[in-house]
Amino acid sequence: MNIEEFRQYCLAKPGVTESFPFDESTLVFKVMNKMFALTGLNREDFTVNLKCDPDRAIELREEYPEIVEGYHMSKKHWNTISFDEGLSKNLLVELIDHSYDLVVKGLKKADRELLKSMT
Repeated sequence: MNIEEFRQYCLAKPGVTESFPFDESTLVFKVMNKMFALTGLNREDFTVNLKCDPDRAIELREEYPEIVEGYHMSKKHWNTISFDEGLSKNLLVELIDHSYDLVVKGLKKADRELLKSMT
């Protein structure tokens, strides 16, 4: 999955916006104004920070050397994933979906209801 495929996949999800809230090179994807993915555009390697269930995060880091603790993020709740290192597209999609779903699950009820109306 390249960066444009990643971007298009994220933007196709209900309620998702993209922005540069930190600087001009850190692309952030939010659902209902809550961050679920971010990537640096000026890096040579294509890595993405994704939210993850803490127990699953540990398992993924142990199983895949391409998945490490979240860079500049909460090490408990975020992973940094190298999209250039040969992980399957199915796994990458699953990890994006997991991050999105975790954030949606944590939204206020009113925001979840609004999000449902967008689908």
